Amino acid sequence: MRKAFFLIIVVVFGIACSPPKSPANPRELIDADKAFSDYSLKNGIQKAFIEFAHDSLVKLKPNAMPIVGKQNLIASFAGKKDTGLVLTWAPSDAVMAKSGELGFTYGIWTLIAKGDTSRGTYLSVWKKDRAGHWKYIADTGNDGLAQPSR
Repeated sequence: MRKAFFLIIVVVFGIACSPPKSPANPRELIDADKAFSDYSLKNGIQKAFIEFAHDSLVKLKPNAMPIVGKQNLIASFAGKKDTGLVLTWAPSDAVMAKSGELGFTYGIWTLIAKGDTSRGTYLSVWKKDRAGHWKYIADTGNDGLAQPSR
């Protein structure tokens, strides 16, 4: 009986003395979002959106039903080319849950197509995948942001 009691005390003490979880750092999300944009610039829009997609993603696009799941995202790109298009974005800020496993970024995107430039705003929700990498789980944006004054 004494051995069992001693074992329980050791286990409880070990749990109570375990190091605290490090605080959530929204900078991780900003860095992930910037890496996503850099990947888009270097490898193309479609490859970037596939590479950084969470398996359970929801992608919202104007005038279309939501795309649900990474496989459906891949299928939505079938037969479409993104050559000649350059999409980049810059996160303005990030918010992260205290757990450090979910958060969102928002900012401004820029699309260059056939010499024309358009801009808009976006919101991406991020979740860690099983391997601990940040992947976007929801994404949406809107266009029509006025060009900055010169």
